[in-house]
Amino acid sequence: MVKTDFNISDIDFGKNPDGLVPAIVQDYATLKVLMLGYVSRESLEKTLESGKTTFFSRSRQCLWTKGETSGNFLIAKEIHADCDNDTLLIKAEALGPACHNGTTSCFRTDDDEGFIRELQEVIRRRKAEHPEGSYTVRLFDKGVNKIAQKVGEEAVETVIEAVDGNDSAMIYEASDLIYHLLVLLVHKGLSISDLETELRRRHK
Repeated sequence: MVKTDFNISDIDFGKNPDGLVPAIVQDYATLKVLMLGYVSRESLEKTLESGKTTFFSRSRQCLWTKGETSGNFLIAKEIHADCDNDTLLIKAEALGPACHNGTTSCFRTDDDEGFIRELQEVIRRRKAEHPEGSYTVRLFDKGVNKIAQKVGEEAVETVIEAVDGNDSAMIYEASDLIYHLLVLLVHKGLSISDLETELRRRHK
């Protein structure tokens, strides 16, 4: 089921002469912006009904479901309207490249953007699928005490390198720290979003 914060009747399809509103598609896991498309009332209804993101092609003047020929569907998870109800944000699970050129995004952004969230999803898959030979799986099998110990060890090593003034080594150790912290979060059923919620609460 697609989560929304609006009724279709709220969306101002009449604002533009063609009856379409722009829709920004964002990766549900990494928050990377994937593409921009246009939706009609009918295509939005189809998206909500099927879960597969459907647009209106202005060049062909018809509905088109992203991935209907390539298999690279965008499975809609959440759809949000902006403050004027004339633009949509679609958070979707991308089943393959979003761009027809074969790239993750239609925009030329840094590939490292949003990678921590992408890594979090990889760790979640490791826990669910339990592939043989995976270091992450071995950590999960050893339990919370061992994972927490590794977080502590990497934190100490990060501090040592920071105090020594070795920036490159600090980045290396801090990366290990973040990875093991992600493993701990996933093991506890938590996520980066939970950290963001707490930090936002403190900021307010």
